[in-house]
Amino acid sequence: MAPQRTVLVPRPRLARWLDNFALRHGEPEAHLAGDQLVLGAGDGATASVLIPYGPVLVDDHADTAALLSAVVAHVNVDRRIAVLLVRRGGHAIGVFVGDRLINSKVGSNYVQGRTKAGGWSQQRYARRRANQARQAFSDATGDAVRVLIDEADTATGYDALLCGGDREACEAVLDDQRLSQLGSLWQPRIVHPVPDPRLRVLQGFIEQGLSLRIGLNELA
Repeated sequence: MAPQRTVLVPRPRLARWLDNFALRHGEPEAHLAGDQLVLGAGDGATASVLIPYGPVLVDDHADTAALLSAVVAHVNVDRRIAVLLVRRGGHAIGVFVGDRLINSKVGSNYVQGRTKAGGWSQQRYARRRANQARQAFSDATGDAVRVLIDEADTATGYDALLCGGDREACEAVLDDQRLSQLGSLWQPRIVHPVPDPRLRVLQGFIEQGLSLRIGLNELA
C-alpha cells in the first residue's frame, strides 16, 4: 500500500517513534530497500523511513531489532552538514557539526514585490524585480562560496547539503561552478520551507533539516 502521508521525526526521537509504531501495530518486519527502512506490520500498517548519509552498516542476517538499532545509531551520528537557505529577500549559509553551528554568514536584499499595474509599468517593474532577484542570488552565491568552500576545512568535507527557502534561488546558487562539488550531497533534493533567512532561522533550521521523513500508509 503506497504511503498516504509523510511525517517528520526529529532524529533523537526516532527510537521512541519506532517503539510506538510496534506498540500500535504489533512487532513489524523490517528490511532495507535502497535508502529506505521499510516496516510492515501484521495489521497492514507500513512505514518507510528515508535514511540519509549513505548505506547503513548492518549484517545481512540481522534480525529486526538489530536492524532498527543500526538505523537509529546511523542517523544519530553527528555529521558535518552544509546548509543553504535562500529566498529572494535574503540568505543564510551555515556549517553545522551535528546541531552545533560552527560558521555562518547571513545577508539580506530588497526585492520589489509584484505590482498590479499594467502595460509598460508592469514590464518595467518585472525587469527591475528580476534584476534585484539576480543580485540577491549573486550575493547569496558569494557568501556560500566563502563559508562553504573558502573558509571550510576541505580535507574534512561534508556529509550532506541541506537546502531551504525557494527552489529557484537554491538552484541558482548551486549552479555556480565553484559550488559544483556540493551538488551531489543534496540528496534528496528537498527544499525545506523557511521564513526569510536570519541567523535565528538558520540556528533553528537544523532540527527540521535533520529530521527523518517517514512515509505512512492509511493504516499507520
